[in-house]
Amino acid sequence: MRIVSPAPSLVDQVVEAITDEIVSGVLAPGSRLIQDDLAQAYGVSRQPVQQALVLLRGCGLVQSAPGRGLIVAPLDPGFVRDLYEMRAVIEGLAARLAAERASDRAAREGPAYIAAGREAARSGLVGRKIETDIAFHRFLSELSGNVLIDETMAPHWPYLKRVMSDVLQKEEGMSLTVWDEHAEILAAVIEGRSTEAERLSRDHIARAAGVFIHHIEAQQGDRPKQRRTLSGRKMSL
Repeated sequence: MRIVSPAPSLVDQVVEAITDEIVSGVLAPGSRLIQDDLAQAYGVSRQPVQQALVLLRGCGLVQSAPGRGLIVAPLDPGFVRDLYEMRAVIEGLAARLAAERASDRAAREGPAYIAAGREAARSGLVGRKIETDIAFHRFLSELSGNVLIDETMAPHWPYLKRVMSDVLQKEEGMSLTVWDEHAEILAAVIEGRSTEAERLSRDHIARAAGVFIHHIEAQQGDRPKQRRTLSGRKMSL
């Protein structure tokens, strides 16, 4: 029986629209998010906007404003560090399982992801760079055969998109290096070198985290550092 993928819900579409505007910089950090204005701009009722903002607050893109309401959250280097530490473990597991379970499919389909990524890197278009990067990592998650890997990462992709966009707009040479590393990971998966595939994947994520965190901290300069907590409140360090 053919499985039919459900169409994105209205809430999902609003989440994507707001995320795209945050990632592109149309909605800058500190921008106030007014539900009525967003609903009118997207041609929807307030309900899907309200639900979308709840989801975006949960993944760290939106936070409570002083007094009341919501604003676009600034990038938090501490949260980025936490997120990438988790990501390294999960995606390392994905690469290892992919090498153990789906090396044949990796050989058939993987090179197209690498070619698309290199083309996107040469294009200079940040949106294409991000989409091809995420597509490659989700491909490895799919090859792993463990559905919980992609489900665990899915809520964090909007925040990761924002981090990648913020850096890639200023680090032009980084994209081609990233695809050299992706090609090494894929080669290990194709050849069934599961332990090495996991190591390469974890090292790849760790290197990216180092670049991103350094970039964010440099942008923020001497402002007091804060850590995002589960409640969404901030604690000065």
